[in-house]
Amino acid sequence: MLKIRPNCELCDCNLPPEAENAMICSYECTYCAACAQGVLANVCPTCGGGFQPRPIRPARAWREGLGLGVHPASEARVHSKFSSEEIAAHVARIRDIAPENR
Repeated sequence: MLKIRPNCELCDCNLPPEAENAMICSYECTYCAACAQGVLANVCPTCGGGFQPRPIRPARAWREGLGLGVHPASEARVHSKFSSEEIAAHVARIRDIAPENR
């Protein structure tokens, strides 16, 4: 189950569970769309994969035992462990390779 992280790991903007601009990689690294598409050029600085929109977990429990009330979003803020220089070099190295070919 996704942790639904509360922030962009790069610019630290808030990404609440209902955020439509939250993007994740296959390891659930979380970035806002502006950072994922701009600074990161669709390259995850951790794994090198691409980004997809993060699904929105329903606030309402449409079925018993599900929803944000039962499985709340994480409150732990996460920040990239890589420096701006490391991220820029990583992105530059593989940005021109399509995510499915990385």
